[in-house]
Amino acid sequence: MKKHILITGSTDGIGKLAAIQLAKEGHEIYLHGRNSAKLLSVISEIKTISKNEKIKGFVADFSDLGEVLKMAEQIKYEVPKIDVLLNNAGILKSKNSVNGDGLDIRIVVNYLAPYVLTNALLPSLKKSKTSRIINLSSAAQDTVLKGVITGEVRLSANEAYAQSKLALTMWSFDFAQKHPNIVTIAVNPGSLLNTKMAKEAYGQHWSPAEKGVAILYSLAIDSIHEDKSGTYFDNDRGGYNKAHADAYDEVKIRQLIAVTNEVLG
Repeated sequence: MKKHILITGSTDGIGKLAAIQLAKEGHEIYLHGRNSAKLLSVISEIKTISKNEKIKGFVADFSDLGEVLKMAEQIKYEVPKIDVLLNNAGILKSKNSVNGDGLDIRIVVNYLAPYVLTNALLPSLKKSKTSRIINLSSAAQDTVLKGVITGEVRLSANEAYAQSKLALTMWSFDFAQKHPNIVTIAVNPGSLLNTKMAKEAYGQHWSPAEKGVAILYSLAIDSIHEDKSGTYFDNDRGGYNKAHADAYDEVKIRQLIAVTNEVLG
C-alpha cells in the first residue's frame, strides 16, 4: 500500500536520500526545506530520478516556530492524511546561536520545531490507520537543563545539540504513551554519517550516509517496527537499545513537557 510520507529537512543529507528511495517505490512524498529555490530544485531532481510525479514541497525556517505552524496549517489543507512523519530536520553548527526569540537554535530546530509540527499535525496523522512518527535522535544525548529550553542558559553548540536530542527522545516516549494508536520511535541513524552536517561540524565521517538511509526507510515502512512504539533504535549498535537514563525518568519527562509548554506559551 502506497503511503503519504512527510520528511522534514529533506533537501540534502539522509532526509533527501530517504525521500528518493521511498519515491522510487511510488509513495507520495512531501519534502520540507527552508529555501524555496533549493526545494523546487530537489523536487524536480527526485521526480526525474524516481519517475514519480507525486512529490510536493513545503517551505519553513524551523528556527521560527511561527513558520512551523504556518507550514502545518498548509499541510493540513493540502495533504489528505499523513501515514509517516519523519522528523529529520536538524542543526549543529550555525552562524547564529539563538533565534529571534533568544532561544538556542539547536533546541528550537531539533526539539521545539518537531514538537510544534507534530502536535499541529495530529489531525492528519489520525486520519491514517497505520501512522508512524520517526524522530531523529542521536548517540549524543545529555541531561536537559531547564534554562537551556527557556533560553536563560547558554551552552556550546555540541552541548546544546546533545540536550536537544535527549529532549526529543524524552518527548518521543511521552508522545507514544499519550497516543497509543500512533507508532512513535526515536532513532540514532548512525554517528558521523557522510553528510553535510558532519562535514561542517567535524570535517570527517565514520560511516556512509546510506547506513542512515537504510534504517529510516525500514522504520518508515517495514512491519517489524509496528510493535516498537515508545522505544529507541540505535543504529550504531544495530538494533533497539537503551537511550539516556533520563528518557525513562517520568518525573524528568513531566518537567520537560511542562517547561516546553511554558516556553511555547
